[in-house]
Amino acid sequence: MTTLLIDHVRLLVTMDADRREIPDGSVLIEDGVIRWVGPAGELADAWRRAPGLSTIDASNLVILPGMVNTHHHLFQSLTRALPQAQDAKLFDWLVSHYPRWNRLTPEMVYVSAKTAMAELVLTGATTVSDHLYLYANGATIDDEIRAARELGVRFHPCRGSMSIGESEGGLPPDNSVEDEDALLRETQRAIERWHDPARYAMCRIAVAPCAPFNVSEDLMRRSAELAREYGVLLHTHVAETQDEEAYTLERVGMRPAAYMASLGWVGPDVWWAHAVHLNAEEIALLAETGTGVSHCPSSNMRLGSGIAPVRAMLDAGVHVSLAVDGSASNDSNNMLAEARLAMLLQRVHGGADALSARQALAMATRGGAAVLGRDDLGSLRPGMAADLVGYDLDALELAGAQADPLAALLFCTPGRVSLSVINGNPVVEQGELIGTDLRSLAERHNTLSRALW
Repeated sequence: MTTLLIDHVRLLVTMDADRREIPDGSVLIEDGVIRWVGPAGELADAWRRAPGLSTIDASNLVILPGMVNTHHHLFQSLTRALPQAQDAKLFDWLVSHYPRWNRLTPEMVYVSAKTAMAELVLTGATTVSDHLYLYANGATIDDEIRAARELGVRFHPCRGSMSIGESEGGLPPDNSVEDEDALLRETQRAIERWHDPARYAMCRIAVAPCAPFNVSEDLMRRSAELAREYGVLLHTHVAETQDEEAYTLERVGMRPAAYMASLGWVGPDVWWAHAVHLNAEEIALLAETGTGVSHCPSSNMRLGSGIAPVRAMLDAGVHVSLAVDGSASNDSNNMLAEARLAMLLQRVHGGADALSARQALAMATRGGAAVLGRDDLGSLRPGMAADLVGYDLDALELAGAQADPLAALLFCTPGRVSLSVINGNPVVEQGELIGTDLRSLAERHNTLSRALW
């Protein structure tokens, strides 16, 4: 049995049902599970004297649940800030990248995943969902799962797919797509090999055809059938751009949301990335069916895609989470910065009180857990997985912001975590990622990146 005490936290933010924020709080962790949360002075002395107890002094930290990044394309960290794609909207941006991504290798998938996830962990994510939809030169989803296991990250990889190339009216070149029967067999293999349905699971697989403009109707239906046969979640891009809307209207005579609904792609086992261009009826559909959403503010701004109606979705009862999205459409992997931009972008759209700092952080924690179907993540209370992050309140960027330390994390410059614990194991201490040579990792990543561009 391993026992860890996070003690005398300057401000402990539980994100529990009562939204308790505890000054001078403590969290007791046993075998990767939270056993006790409360004021430090109320922890029984017997626990403090327990044999083998490890203690972390958190008197300079604000601690909150680990953030849950619900949509990403980790491999795209290899093609950040390409000059020919810096000012392109989504479809043109994709077309400029596809030929480069076709040169991906298994090592590239592994190294890019490890690099991007390291950045995510250092900025507050403890759970990452990735959408890998292009498989070239023998690369498989196993390559990024290996990276997550080495870092100790809780991982929800989505076995993505593309099956409609240019010759059939799709967006990607024909050599970027897969045979539908073959990719479904590979998806089934990934589920059977890696998916863990148990509570506190470190790896769960989702089925994720990429988008309406590169996947057939038949594949969407068969993918849903496969996912529901195995009891795993479904994920795809929906209503990201007006170009996508024009495409589905021309191809099937429906807006993207209606098209997805006609294919059975709604329900509590489904979540959509982006959901920027939705009307009131479509928002009501999401709420009624329990369909979740990954809000990707940086990517939507970077590509000029629009402002997702997050306030309206939250008010309607839709489960809304936060996501970084592709590392080449952002072009960062900063989870705390994403929460800040979500807060600010809704204020551009709806006024200064449209979204508070606490609401944005709730989306990043509780919201992410709900979208991924995890009732063991997103808050700090007994029985929950021991995933938490701590930010140093004595850091320069938070100087003068002590009146409300939690809100300061978003109103001030987003910083790195000082502490990160995942599954009860410290993975970041004193701001340093444990067991990873980041300089060597970045050097290898840059070498592989140059091979693509």
